[in-house]
Amino acid sequence: MNIVRDASSIPALSVVIPVLNEAQVLPELLAVLHQQISNSDYPLEVIFVDGGSTDNSRQLICEQGFDCLQSERGRARQLNVGAAAARADNLLFLHADSSVADGGFEAVLVALENHLWGRFDLRISGNSVMFLVIAFCMNWRSRLTGIATGDQGIFVKRAMFEQLGGFPNQALMEDIALSARLRKLSPPVCLALKISTSGRRWEKGGVWKTIFLMWRLRFMYWLGVSPNKLVKRYD
Repeated sequence: MNIVRDASSIPALSVVIPVLNEAQVLPELLAVLHQQISNSDYPLEVIFVDGGSTDNSRQLICEQGFDCLQSERGRARQLNVGAAAARADNLLFLHADSSVADGGFEAVLVALENHLWGRFDLRISGNSVMFLVIAFCMNWRSRLTGIATGDQGIFVKRAMFEQLGGFPNQALMEDIALSARLRKLSPPVCLALKISTSGRRWEKGGVWKTIFLMWRLRFMYWLGVSPNKLVKRYD
């Protein structure tokens, strides 16, 4: 069963994490989750959803006592499968290469007492000084536009998430699309508490090349280009 601090209680928060060939980063994430669950004053539920990994991601998850659901590949599909299985009234969507600072889960629950949805401020881990600049710009842009990315850890009341039909079933920008829908109902609460995400995407593709690629993809999406076409450029 999914690890819950008090298995007899309905969890206060369900954390949904999509996975696809994440064996490299999972050990650290799983260790952090175990510690945070054991230290939490609230019952928490963690749901992993695998999209067809060909490495030992699923094995690593199950060995640590977590369940790992199966889904068709695609982050939107995986997130929706996890949300459908969740038991809590509050949902947090987290990437496998991200981790929330201690006290973050509790901060989400406090925020959702008076808000419909929100996200964390972002910190990018890695050696490049540019990561500080990128994170600052992403956090500033999010506050200005009311749009959040998956890297920032989107959290939302389950009733509102279901009312909007969950994440749109599209190949890319599902986080942007959901944020835009949520923003029409309520502005997000922007937690200054940091969520840390890996800088591997920028390191692998080159910092400036990746920045340019992401801005170009966002601009094309804003112009109405299909996510199915954009994902080919992203990959």
